[in-house]
Amino acid sequence: MSTNLNIKPDIKLSVKQTFGIESEMEVDAFSKKNEFVPEIDKDYKFDRDTTLAILSGFNFNKRVIVHGYHGTGKSTHITQVAARLNWPCVRVNLDSHISRIDLIGKDAIVIKDNKQITEFKEGVLPWSIQNPVALVFDEYDAGRPDVMFVIQRVLESEGSFTLLDKNKVIKQNDYFRLFATANTIGLGDTTGLYTGTQQINQAQMDRWNIVTTLNYLSLEKEMEIILSKNKKLNNPKGKEKVSNMIKVASLTRKGFIAGDISTVMSPRTVLNWCANSEIFKDIGYSFRITFLNKCDDSEKSTISEYYQRCFGEDLPESMINIQI
Repeated sequence: MSTNLNIKPDIKLSVKQTFGIESEMEVDAFSKKNEFVPEIDKDYKFDRDTTLAILSGFNFNKRVIVHGYHGTGKSTHITQVAARLNWPCVRVNLDSHISRIDLIGKDAIVIKDNKQITEFKEGVLPWSIQNPVALVFDEYDAGRPDVMFVIQRVLESEGSFTLLDKNKVIKQNDYFRLFATANTIGLGDTTGLYTGTQQINQAQMDRWNIVTTLNYLSLEKEMEIILSKNKKLNNPKGKEKVSNMIKVASLTRKGFIAGDISTVMSPRTVLNWCANSEIFKDIGYSFRITFLNKCDDSEKSTISEYYQRCFGEDLPESMINIQI
């Protein structure tokens, strides 16, 4: 990334008018969009508490972590706020393959004046720090230890970043913003759901100014989101179908909390189930290929029972259909 963005926020937006949230806050924004600004999803529904936390990150330069179960839309929430502010946004997934070199940069062979030379190419982190960019670390709790210590250097909003490879000290742009999403909150995987997540040391967690939780929505809100994405179902019959789908998902979440099953049906999965049911015109078959086939064999009969309770029909995996 070599493009320098010589821009800064030049307008103020009303939170109430822009996000439909009761608040008197006004937030900095850009009047013009560029290539780094995410696309707006006009049907997106904002959660009040999460949105206000993210907006405080943009407006007051706070470091914000959005924490919650998988599939609840943590990353999308940040990017959709950025999209409406026309704020350039870059997402980095901190999986186990992302190393310190990927973030900071490395020496690369380039051609200059018809000569082959070695030149240091900055990574995404130094570039973002020097520009009015919202940098989002997805799966923050899955980052490698060497990567986490690099990030710790930029968690201070007033802090500078020393690029040892170039003997250079980088001052943060006044409009650089930092966000992260995580399934766990610094304690590692205590449930067995998120293998590969790491414990985060307390010194680093203390540097995050705001931690907000985005978990599963109420039936009404989840239905509103699904119907906004599947407008063909916005009729009495379609609403009944979607309502039953969400009830199945709710039962899996309750079952997980109770320790009966180890797989949770996220809102993302419900959306996929809904889309697949429109393709195959078969709710039961769509449920099996979207969710049930991902579950442990020993739990399939329990989950099939959840489906039977809501739709009044048995699946092949139901206990009643299992031959002994």
